[in-house]
Amino acid sequence: MNKYILKIDGMMCGMCEAHINDTVRRVVPNAKKVTSSHKKGETSFVSDSAVDEAALKKAIKETGYELKEISSQPYVKKGIFKK
Repeated sequence: MNKYILKIDGMMCGMCEAHINDTVRRVVPNAKKVTSSHKKGETSFVSDSAVDEAALKKAIKETGYELKEISSQPYVKKGIFKK
């Protein structure tokens, strides 16, 4: 499982964050923990499969924003109920 961090240009408010979150969920159907911050210009999510970066970049551009960078790192579940 990997955590993906997207640097996105153009988010200005909470509604922008919602648009990006919806786009990520549409392009990456198994995305979990999708969150965005217009203040940081960042969106993050967790996925257990590889992400089609080109499709994600295209979908975000069609929504009116620009995907500047994608990075990923291994994700380790935390808490009492981790498997």
